[in-house]
Amino acid sequence: MSANPPWLVLLPGLACDATVWQPVMPALAGMARCWVPPPETHTDIGAMARAVLQQAPAERFALAGHSLGGRIALELWRQAPERVQAMALLDTGWQPRLADAAGQAEAAQRQALVALARREGMRTMADSWAPPMLHPAQLGGPVHAAVLAMVAAQDVERFAAQQQALLARPDAAPLLPTLGVPTLVLCGEEDRWSPPERHREMAGRIPGAHLVLVPQCGHMSPMEQPQAVAAAMAQWLQRGCA
Repeated sequence: MSANPPWLVLLPGLACDATVWQPVMPALAGMARCWVPPPETHTDIGAMARAVLQQAPAERFALAGHSLGGRIALELWRQAPERVQAMALLDTGWQPRLADAAGQAEAAQRQALVALARREGMRTMADSWAPPMLHPAQLGGPVHAAVLAMVAAQDVERFAAQQQALLARPDAAPLLPTLGVPTLVLCGEEDRWSPPERHREMAGRIPGAHLVLVPQCGHMSPMEQPQAVAAAMAQWLQRGCA
C-alpha cells in the first residue's frame, strides 16, 4: 500500500450491510482504505447521501455503490461532486419509479415484503426475497446462506425505510452525463433485478464509462463473484486514483 492510499467508500444495497463488500475488500486493501458507513435509518435517498457525506473519513474519496447503494452514490454526486474521485455503480439503476401499472406493481411488491418482514421476521422475508437475487448455481450453497444470514440480521424498520426511499427515488438521468470522473458500471450477466441491458444503457449515458458484465452471476455480484468484481474494481481504482 502506498504511503497515502485513497479512501474507498463502499455503499451496501437494500437489506445489506458491510457483509456484501467483505469478499472483495481483501483484494483491494493494497490499493485503498475501505470504509463502509454505519447503518442509518432514513426514508429518502437524499438524506442517505447526506449522512455519508457527513461521516466519510476524508474530503475526497472513490465511491462504489451496490444496488440501492448505487442510487445513493448518484445522489451523493448530485450533492457534492467535488468530493468524488471515481465512481463505481454495481447492479443498480438510475430511473425513478414509473407512474403506471408497472410502478404500482413495484410498490405492491415492495410493500408486501415489508409486511412479511414485520409479520414473520427478516429471515422469513429473506427466504422469499433472496433466491431471485442470486444466480441459480448459488442456490442452496454458501453464498445463499451468507445472504440469508446478512438479511436476517437487518433491522425491520430500517428495511421498511429503505423500501420507502426506493419507491420515492429521484430521477438520476440528468446526472449521468455529468459524471466527469472515471466510472465503472458493473453487473452480473444473470442479474434479473437490475439486468445487463439497463447497465449497457447507463454506461452509454456516462462519458468514458467502463462496462463490465460478470458471467455466472446474479444481483449480488460482490458476494457471488468476488474475484471478478475485485479485479474490475482494482483496474477502476488504478484509473481513478493513480
